[in-house]
Amino acid sequence: MKTYQEMLASYRKRQRNTVVDTIATGLTYMDEIAVDSGLLEETGLLTELTGSVCGALPFAIIAVQEGSKVILGLKPVANGVQDGTYRMVKTGAALGVGAAVAAGAGFWAAIPVTMGVRALFDRYRSRTLTGMRVQGRIARLQELNAQLRKAREEEQTGPVQLPQPEMIAVISN
Repeated sequence: MKTYQEMLASYRKRQRNTVVDTIATGLTYMDEIAVDSGLLEETGLLTELTGSVCGALPFAIIAVQEGSKVILGLKPVANGVQDGTYRMVKTGAALGVGAAVAAGAGFWAAIPVTMGVRALFDRYRSRTLTGMRVQGRIARLQELNAQLRKAREEEQTGPVQLPQPEMIAVISN
């Protein structure tokens, strides 16, 4: 079982991932904001490139982060794939909702909505995992309780001795 300090360190690392993902997701809207604010023209090669690069940027950052953790041995491969997949799904859903809001209310409104969707995913996962940990601990306590009851019964009645095969033969004759 992890100590409190180990759990706290793990939680802090998770929060860094959330900040990086949120910044990368916000950068996805960079090209649209640059066009809206007049920094870029709406036509041209630069706008096309920033649109493509900014759309893939969050997913590339997630893949590089999770891949490097696996390569450096900080995570097993299965956990790296699972965490990367979850982060990519969360980012994709947040970008989808953000795109819908951007179409209706503008890109400035899409950034807080996108970040809010990501926060809701994190909150849901945290509560789900907390529930699973609680259920696991309840099951472990029930096992310990059963073992204690069995030990008490053996103390009170003495250990139950099964008849030996030789004794069975003597008794049957």
